[in-house]
Amino acid sequence: MTLGNHTIVTQFLLLGLSTDPHIQALLFVLFLEIYLLTLMGNLMMLLVIRADSHLHMPMFFFLSHLSLLDLCLSSVTVPKMLKDLLSETKTISLRGCLAQGFFVLITAGTECFLLSAMAYDRYAAICHPLLYGQMMKKQLCVQLVWGSWGLASLNAFINTLLAANLDFCENHTISHYSCEVPSLFPLSCSDVSINLIVLLCSSLMHGFGTLLPIVFSYAHIVSTILSISSTSGRSKTFSTCSSHLTAVSFFFGSGFLRYLMPTSGSPLELIFSVQYGVVTPMVNPLIYSLRNKEVKAAVRRTLGKYMRWSR
Repeated sequence: MTLGNHTIVTQFLLLGLSTDPHIQALLFVLFLEIYLLTLMGNLMMLLVIRADSHLHMPMFFFLSHLSLLDLCLSSVTVPKMLKDLLSETKTISLRGCLAQGFFVLITAGTECFLLSAMAYDRYAAICHPLLYGQMMKKQLCVQLVWGSWGLASLNAFINTLLAANLDFCENHTISHYSCEVPSLFPLSCSDVSINLIVLLCSSLMHGFGTLLPIVFSYAHIVSTILSISSTSGRSKTFSTCSSHLTAVSFFFGSGFLRYLMPTSGSPLELIFSVQYGVVTPMVNPLIYSLRNKEVKAAVRRTLGKYMRWSR
């Protein structure tokens, strides 16, 4: 299809992480293992939280949705990447590319809001323990989750719709393993200034709108912890939110930088994308299961229950 003197591009070539066949084989094994660990870890968290009545609390309600999001975020990009690592032709259609970018924005954006809601949950539990039940009612938790999905969907819809109106001519090579919306802008022969402004503004609003509540929550949490007289009490109280802080650091650090830095095809873009889109979904279940006594106890109870049933 042509537009003036230009050929309209209807599919893209994904360069992936490496063009060396030997390295591609090693990467396939590595990312297959990561993906399987992601599936097993997050499915285990969903199963344990659902099966164990001791975990039917707001924090674990949010954690179950975080596991679901991590499953979705990883599944949006990793299976396609694994297929491309074994294929000679690493192409993706324009519609497929836009769809992938859309779902990356939804899942990653929802995770930002959910991590922010989880920070509020920790604030309520540590700073207002006597009012925790009133502050974190089931109805509010459900509203926070649905609000997270709704706001992230709106952001994804706006940015993807603008990208869908672009024309792509001649250059069809994406220096990436997946289609993220920012990666499409350098390939367009249309004016992308509006797209860049909208993406930058939405990323800043999305990022700071979710990060600032986390910062404010933890400012109050730290203040409360420092007011505790005993060292053991401070350590025990801080341990209840250390898992969440670790998850926030992993996700926000790489995701925020990826969507704010100019798209240039640099190795840093790949590193940041792999960090928030592949590695973080794998490590989140490990962070919460290894550093949370309630989750470890629930895993033991659930495994014991299933072992008795299997006999």
